[in-house]
Amino acid sequence: MATLRLNWDKVALARDAARQISEETNAYIQQFTTTTVERSVCRLLGIDGVDSLGVPLPNVVVEHLLSRQVLGFGAAFWLGQAAISLNKEPQELAEAVAKGELDLTKTEPVDPFEIQLWAEKKAAETVSVIHRNRLIREEKLREFGDHAGPLLYVIVATGNIYEDIVQAKAAARQGADVIAVIRTTGQSLLDYVPYGATTEGFGGTMATQENFRLMRAALDDIGAELGRYIRLCNYCSGLCMPEIAVMGALERLDVMLNDALYGILFRDINMQRTLIDQSFSRLVNAAAGIIINTGEDNYLTTSDAYEEAHTVLASQFINEQFALHAGLPEEQMGLGHAFEMNPELKNAFLYEYAQAQMARQIFPNAPLKYMPPTKYKTGNVFRAYIQDALFNMVTVISDQRIHLLGMLTEAIHTPFMSDRALAIDNARYIATSMADFGNDIEFRHGGIMEERANEVLDLALDLLQTIRKDGLFRTLEEGQFAGIKRPFEGGKGLSGVISKEDLYFNPFINPLMEESKAGSARYHLNKKLIEQGENYE
Repeated sequence: MATLRLNWDKVALARDAARQISEETNAYIQQFTTTTVERSVCRLLGIDGVDSLGVPLPNVVVEHLLSRQVLGFGAAFWLGQAAISLNKEPQELAEAVAKGELDLTKTEPVDPFEIQLWAEKKAAETVSVIHRNRLIREEKLREFGDHAGPLLYVIVATGNIYEDIVQAKAAARQGADVIAVIRTTGQSLLDYVPYGATTEGFGGTMATQENFRLMRAALDDIGAELGRYIRLCNYCSGLCMPEIAVMGALERLDVMLNDALYGILFRDINMQRTLIDQSFSRLVNAAAGIIINTGEDNYLTTSDAYEEAHTVLASQFINEQFALHAGLPEEQMGLGHAFEMNPELKNAFLYEYAQAQMARQIFPNAPLKYMPPTKYKTGNVFRAYIQDALFNMVTVISDQRIHLLGMLTEAIHTPFMSDRALAIDNARYIATSMADFGNDIEFRHGGIMEERANEVLDLALDLLQTIRKDGLFRTLEEGQFAGIKRPFEGGKGLSGVISKEDLYFNPFINPLMEESKAGSARYHLNKKLIEQGENYE
């Protein structure tokens, strides 16, 4: 591939600044847990279902402990003590709490070491389920193969999971590689996860474990028919970020949108709450082999894509370091960016290409997520189709991996199945006709694209060094990203941030980290063997 001549000393400085930002932020958030993290622990321990009023049992247990001001010890501590003293499973304990028959804090005390051994055994059982799911994905990808180049990503958003399945199967037959089930409007602000299959949603469908299971089964069926593995994507952002990550790991999702900065800026979720939640959710995603998608593309919907392009790069550096700290390997970092410059800007295509190429070179192992033009779609379907074609060209030439397809009817209505078919045809035509274009050209030394990329890098480095000096929290308060200011103690969910007690423990952190390392090692071994023309067994 043709490469830009970037200042790699500045890239190293930027990455080091982002690492220091991540370390300082993580040092602070490690003092806390959240109600959502503890609900995730409940789910990982096998608690599911709802009470007589429809309240999810993980919420019931956590609110029970919160009301007694003991959640700082961790849900696993109290569930382990009750399980040992009463000889019951976590699900039985949760149901008893929901009926008002049990107070978890009043069971017979148990040696904390014994509780930890119990919890570690339970954690190993659940992580083995996540491990099996990961092996199933790997086996299917070996059986069917996985093509190089962009994965064509389309969305379904009917609000009804059964209608979503019909549309998802149609999109797969048309050539889609990734199906994203858009989440219903407002779910990111719910502090609980709805239960069961759902048929009503606005602008999308509820993210529930049953909906995940139904769509996963449907895509496996159509994948077997087509001889391809169809990836499933959903959202583990918002107030229930780690809980939905757990559900995705248990139901074998492949891609999940996961970005605390997105929640802070665009959903006004408290920055402390969501950064704590993000750390654990990324650990779960790492162990499950799930690719995360980050939300830098959204900055460009509220800010000028030319003037603020450096904020995207700065955020990518920060997201990379947060992901590494959570044990997420580079091959699972779908760092986001977008083709969103004003089409009236002279040489906009060159600037877009420079930005995409720069991201590919700086993050060479990341399956970058590239978003289509939306901000300047007007309802003129002919112009929109051209905008999408130019976006598709940049995607192919700069070797983006997750290629979210633009729709010619973007500014008119939710896409019809025929709109998706046209989008897939457009992308496949360009992918074929320009397959080796990026390998057969060179960037002019000191040309427009090279100068632009280094200008963006300079500005990103300046911003990262400022953030390192001021701290991430203050930077977010001052509105350095997307022009949106958020207060440290404002936003939604702050009441769910809980200080850890000395005896606090989360039994899933170590086994999830080990599973992530093992899965990454298998990935790199398989990649090496494929490059050598061998098959991994």
